Amino acid sequence: MPSSRDAILKAVRAAPVPAADLPVAFTQGIRYPDPQAQFDESLKTVGGKSLRVAGVRAARDLLPSELPSLTGRRVCSLLPEVLAPSFDLAEVADPHELEDVWVAVLPGEFAVAENAAIWVRGDRLGHQVIPFITQHLVLVVPAGQVVHNMHEAYDRLKFTGGGFGVFISGPSKTADIEQSLVIGAHGARSLRVVFVGPEE
Repeated sequence: MPSSRDAILKAVRAAPVPAADLPVAFTQGIRYPDPQAQFDESLKTVGGKSLRVAGVRAARDLLPSELPSLTGRRVCSLLPEVLAPSFDLAEVADPHELEDVWVAVLPGEFAVAENAAIWVRGDRLGHQVIPFITQHLVLVVPAGQVVHNMHEAYDRLKFTGGGFGVFISGPSKTADIEQSLVIGAHGARSLRVVFVGPEE
């Protein structure tokens, strides 16, 4: 004797299903009158800070005043023209040796206005752990490299083989415990995005 489950499934299978067209994929994404201004606002919302400077020299002059004191701290900088590193990353074999990095200055390829994400290429990092283990993170992005949305962002990604890359948006945060937002729970406590334009 068929079970009630079998009877229900049989009825479902026998029911006529009207034909329907496939949904039209939404591939354009949101667009903003000023994607840079939208990025700045989105980054502020997720706990980061956006800075704009006219060139590398201006970034070098501004950045120390924007960061917690660097005295006696380990600084990992892949952009020594922006901030001098305190050690040579190429000499670090074991990523566990990076556990006390205070500030990391890394290159970002481009930014996304809708969610304040910055694309960071893994092949430029040396150690993939750097953006996540540092206490304070600085991403330096060329001025004007801001797309409107993630559709445009994915269109820009080029993969010629295996590798690592990551979108980073804001400092580390969680609200899992009692719905209370905690910044820096399991990663960088602060994020500054510096847009660097051509020297004037």
